[in-house]
Amino acid sequence: MLHIVNKSPFEKTTLASCLAHAGPGAAVLLIEDGVYGATKGNAVEDAVRGALGRTAVYALAPDLEARGMKDRVIEGVKTVDYEGFVDLVAEHKTSQSWL
Repeated sequence: MLHIVNKSPFEKTTLASCLAHAGPGAAVLLIEDGVYGATKGNAVEDAVRGALGRTAVYALAPDLEARGMKDRVIEGVKTVDYEGFVDLVAEHKTSQSWL
């Protein structure tokens, strides 16, 4: 399953809930303000690093760039462009948007 998170982890608990429910083999894609969860030095960094052992975590590169965060991505979080976003959706049978 592909889990898509678009809310900032500092505004909502969406990312924490998503990471708690994303099982082995799942993928998490952070978009829009959700990309703040993919950056180093914040309160959710440990949770994201912990999830990387069982879940692939991606961040949308254009959203990171728009927020000036492209150089602060946590090691192990993969960045994708819009084409990569489409590929992730096509690779997974189901997707869930966390609002």
